[in-house]
Amino acid sequence: MAKINLRPWREELRAEKQKQFVVMILGAAIVAAGLAFLWKSDMDSRIAYQQSRNAYIETAAKQLDQQIREIENLKRQRDELLARMQVIQDLQGTRPVIVRVFDELVRTLPDGLFYTDLKRTGERIEIVGMAESNSRISNLMRQFDDSDWFTNPNLTNVAAADARRAGYSQFNLSVQQQTPEPEGEDN
Repeated sequence: MAKINLRPWREELRAEKQKQFVVMILGAAIVAAGLAFLWKSDMDSRIAYQQSRNAYIETAAKQLDQQIREIENLKRQRDELLARMQVIQDLQGTRPVIVRVFDELVRTLPDGLFYTDLKRTGERIEIVGMAESNSRISNLMRQFDDSDWFTNPNLTNVAAADARRAGYSQFNLSVQQQTPEPEGEDN
């Protein structure tokens, strides 16, 4: 007798293969979903790490900005202190000069002449005085010319004095102050 298979083997094989196909697709979908979840988790952790680095950089930048402001304030204070020190040094350096100027004003003053007002503007000294005669004023101007401390005497006004100072002439004179170079130095 011949062996005849009457079972629908082809339909069973097709159903079995279809079942395997569905299992393979579900397996691939699960693997793909797992890989997508791992990828998303990795990206989320990288984003969180980058955000923490950005926050650290912003904090460090703020600290540096504050330090820069402090440095600028310190530089400004240093400049102010240096300016004050320079003013003090200038005053200390010119302190003996004014004494010498007054001493020279007295040394150049001839007899029969006296000062009533002195005003210094920069290096220019304005002098108002009284003189017994015009020749004494001329003598004063010559002595200013010969002085190492004064130059360019300029007589601007000579007038008769009021009745209280009969016989005197009032004069206005300006002279340029100069600081003589110390002897023995060549510039």
